[in-house]
Amino acid sequence: MVSERIEELRRQLEYHNFRYYVENAPEISDFEFDALMRELQDLEREHPELADPNSPSVRVGSDLTAEFRTVRHRFPMLSLGNTYSLEELHEFIERIEREVGAAEYVCELKFDGTAISLTYEHGRLLRAVTRGDGTQGDDVTANVRTIRTVPLRLQGDDWPDFFEIRGEILMPYASFDRLNAEREAAGEALFANPRNAAAGTLKQQSSAVVARRGLDCTLYQVAGDDLPFATHRESLEKARAWGFRISEHLRVCRSAQEIDDFIAHWDEARRSLPFPTDGVVIKVDDFALRRQLGFTAKSPRWAVAYKFKAEQALTLLESVDFQVGRTGAVTPVANLAPVLLAGTTVRRATLHNAEQMALLDIRPGDTVYVEKGGEIIPKITGVELSLRPADSRPFQYIDRCPECGTPLVRYEGEAKHYCPNQSGCRPQIIGRIIHFIRRKAMNIEGLGEETVELLYENGLLHDISDLYDLQPPQLACLPRLGEKSAENIIRSIRRSTEVPFRRTLFGLGIRFVGETTAKYLADHFRSLDALIRATREELVEADEVGDKIADAILEYFADAENLRIIERLRAAGVRFEAEARELESETLSGRSFVISGKFRNRSRDELKELIERNGGRNLAAVSGSVDFLVAGDNMGPAKLKKAEKLGIRIISEEEFEAMLAGGTPPPDPASAETPQASAQGELF
Repeated sequence: MVSERIEELRRQLEYHNFRYYVENAPEISDFEFDALMRELQDLEREHPELADPNSPSVRVGSDLTAEFRTVRHRFPMLSLGNTYSLEELHEFIERIEREVGAAEYVCELKFDGTAISLTYEHGRLLRAVTRGDGTQGDDVTANVRTIRTVPLRLQGDDWPDFFEIRGEILMPYASFDRLNAEREAAGEALFANPRNAAAGTLKQQSSAVVARRGLDCTLYQVAGDDLPFATHRESLEKARAWGFRISEHLRVCRSAQEIDDFIAHWDEARRSLPFPTDGVVIKVDDFALRRQLGFTAKSPRWAVAYKFKAEQALTLLESVDFQVGRTGAVTPVANLAPVLLAGTTVRRATLHNAEQMALLDIRPGDTVYVEKGGEIIPKITGVELSLRPADSRPFQYIDRCPECGTPLVRYEGEAKHYCPNQSGCRPQIIGRIIHFIRRKAMNIEGLGEETVELLYENGLLHDISDLYDLQPPQLACLPRLGEKSAENIIRSIRRSTEVPFRRTLFGLGIRFVGETTAKYLADHFRSLDALIRATREELVEADEVGDKIADAILEYFADAENLRIIERLRAAGVRFEAEARELESETLSGRSFVISGKFRNRSRDELKELIERNGGRNLAAVSGSVDFLVAGDNMGPAKLKKAEKLGIRIISEEEFEAMLAGGTPPPDPASAETPQASAQGELF
């Protein structure tokens, strides 16, 4: 039967793919493999009813474009704590042994790529999701299916029916060099390093492009409910048997000395690896001990990443340029004689600000030490004074904007100089428009940086609100565009009025208000009008908003030009209100809560969601407007002390649940026992 032959071909191809790409031990020639693939492709073409998204034939990719939908992680993808110090690493080990006794550790190379979570159901790849913000990420399944070291169907039959496995998408140096050579020949901008190239490739709209770029994938953590493993090592050995590429360089260490030896070896040996790595990850091996150690709000307490010290190189500082960003911040940039550093050629490096330049006494003509912070961003760390020219003079920092000539200012507490000419400084105007149209803001397609600059130069864009006045004929006559492109751009601009309020708020480009802060502000105030009316005290009650952000928000809305732009956006139909929440009840209506500490039955986010769904209000800080402090274990002592001072009712998780069920506030707990405070602060 045709269906049986197709299944047999798929099985053979997956097996030979595993032998070639994962085990590096091919059993058949490329010609024989290609012949099997062609037969499969022909049969699938003739019988589309037998299509399978996990067929080996999908690894060639497709030229169809697709939007990436956002997917919530079933298990949060937390980040690891970092250290560059062996002394701090030893303190980590000592803390582990104080809390749980002697432990074994698995040491692994820290891969320098982009994190990925793969979900498997019934032994087949179901979904691949980027880390995103750790809670949710982008679904990039179609692109990941093209990576030949990612199994589409698992080997064996003893895998859990549903589980996730986390790892890193990498671009090997050979693929990186080939890709940049191709881009240079085509006159395209080069990728700065393999990590950026891997991340950029994974977000390509065409999976066929991804397939050609030669990504790799190494996995290092299995996640799921009731996994049948006692140790991390056991889980990885089993994952290897299922067909996953697991690093061959991991080692089980039983002492600090063994861990130090592993780090020392790879600090040198990593230079001979075919892929980028920037450190070593040390994890407690035993899962039972991990459960005892638990998590902080952002990272597991049973793992840490030791980062290798950055490589240094000496080169000549030829000149200094100044760049103006969308907020008016002026950044000095060093132009360097090209030098090879950590696998890439470095020609430019940030000098940060005037204070940093004065501290290092950096001057054009100096021979400087350059390193890559975290192996990524080049920076100058010092000057080789013995090579300084005899006629060298101290560098005079600019006092006027290099773009518009406006005198620069420095705000209190800020290290950078700023150009205050927001409405007349070209890079600020263009930068704000580019920020507004980006995917995580208004997601206006077809308008890249060059097109925005073209529209600005032709007098069609002066600020973000002008976007909504554009008409197809105005665009169609411009270079590199045309009627079809113009219509697509205008259609995308009109669609942007449907973008949720939180993304619109992010798109406005208020200083210090990033994507996450914009989300918290939108959830807290629910409308732009409420945010505009908010006082400084009310602003800092929102999650993630401190004095600095509050002041920036107040300054933004005090500007008449910004308010004029907002009114034009409102007239264009841009969304300035959050969607109404569907309440389950009004049990908590009129009551405000602060959640603090670690809870046994629910996460803090779940408790906050319950409060909002039942009509209550979440506040971030303890103040006189708080009705209840829901206190968990290991609660920060500062909040507890302030709540007691203000006479705020302090209730436990169980009391909150009872209140939610019955709607009756518990009695004033002034004399009741409160949860134990911890000098370590909040854990969740």
